[in-house]
Amino acid sequence: MSEPPIRIRFAAEADLPLLVRLIRGLAEYERMLDECEANEAALREHLFGPRPYAEALIAEAGGEPAGFALFFHNYSTFRARPGIWLEDIFVLPEQRGHGLGKALFVELARVAAARGCARLEWSVLNWNEPSIGFYKRLGAQFQDEWTTCRLDGAELAALAGQ
Repeated sequence: MSEPPIRIRFAAEADLPLLVRLIRGLAEYERMLDECEANEAALREHLFGPRPYAEALIAEAGGEPAGFALFFHNYSTFRARPGIWLEDIFVLPEQRGHGLGKALFVELARVAAARGCARLEWSVLNWNEPSIGFYKRLGAQFQDEWTTCRLDGAELAALAGQ
């Protein structure tokens, strides 16, 4: 039996309900659904508004939505070139193992190359062994000497003097 054809495309504003469903699916997989605030209005403003902050790719298998990747540009001062930060990638559980994740990464690599980016970066939860194995098979280099830091919520507001 042959695999359904895979198509990767940029998300459009009409995809907002789909993106919210996929983001919630990712949040559930990562055991963080209680922290998920994604909604169509916020995504509309931040992906398609006057100043877009991020972009998204949609993966389809056999014409049906099957996953997404949300990314934005960062900048390497040492390389003096932009990069792409992959914020989230998710393939529906029933669609895994058919090449969709790899197809999303291939398209992200193409976007990075076309835009002159120095690198493509992302993070992975330490417990997510299936994804870690997948990333290793892609050839990803793990940056163990770096620790992610974050300010959010009350701490961010306090630092901003609010």
